[in-house]
Amino acid sequence: MKKLLTALATLLVLTGAGPAAADYPARPVSLMVPYPAGGASDITARALQGPMTQALGGQVIVENLGGANGVLGANRVLGARGDGYYLFQGSPNELILAGLTNASVTYAPQAFRMIAPVATSPYVVMTRANLGAANVDELLALARQSKVPLTYGSGGAGSMIHLITAALSQRTGVTLTHIPYRGASPLLTDIAGGQIDFAIVPYQANYEDLRREGRIRIIGTLNRERLPMLPDVPSVQESAGLKDFNYTIWTAYMVKQGTSDAVAQKLHDAVTAALADPAARKTLLAQGKILFPPQTLAESEAFYADQTARLTELVRVSGFKAD
Repeated sequence: MKKLLTALATLLVLTGAGPAAADYPARPVSLMVPYPAGGASDITARALQGPMTQALGGQVIVENLGGANGVLGANRVLGARGDGYYLFQGSPNELILAGLTNASVTYAPQAFRMIAPVATSPYVVMTRANLGAANVDELLALARQSKVPLTYGSGGAGSMIHLITAALSQRTGVTLTHIPYRGASPLLTDIAGGQIDFAIVPYQANYEDLRREGRIRIIGTLNRERLPMLPDVPSVQESAGLKDFNYTIWTAYMVKQGTSDAVAQKLHDAVTAALADPAARKTLLAQGKILFPPQTLAESEAFYADQTARLTELVRVSGFKAD
């Protein structure tokens, strides 16, 4: 009998169904942001940190670990125990595309379990101010007529921006030259300075200052509809041949696969509550984010499965080959 009770207790701990799950969290929960402090990702995490702490009933601590386009942070989470004490703030770049486009990345998208999506950032097509294209159709026409391929920037080979633009090139038959950057800041500097022709980038509210100053143009969005913050900018739905070429980039909270259902549900409830907090919502909306409506844990996991399939297909149609 003693052996049986010991075995049952071990099983309960391993499955998270025993006191470990009931008492969660018994210590602070680390929220991993795989980029340096002060950036857009960090702002999102710190906006939700306080409301999550209150909803969870245990302290949430933001941890920043930049490097390797977010892979270092992802590996830190995957190297820890799957007990819910390491939460990962991820996007498709680190969660899905890294393992599909970089041969040195050893984890697959399925190494993570989604807790809840947070927000999307719509993609916009940004050009240097004097390129001479007022919309995406004119950009493509200019690319076809140009004797020298137009240049576009991205956050690096295999990033979502790179793959989307490569897929655009494949679909329309235009030749483009890829210029990889180490981050969004130098890319934006070079577009504003006229060093590259265009880029497909996640919208940020601070782009409005550059537009007003005449340093850049935003000529289209990859959203399905025109954006409330950019009512004068056409969606690709209005373009002649790109009516289903719709992409956004999302932010979500994840845990290591194998985390118990009970702990995952507690985290899901805490994130849902944090997203309803007025101050957090105000901060995120000011960044130009589009917040996800409330959904169940099962719906969140179904969303991740769907996105994994869709982005795996994006890698295929882009023609990208992992090194």
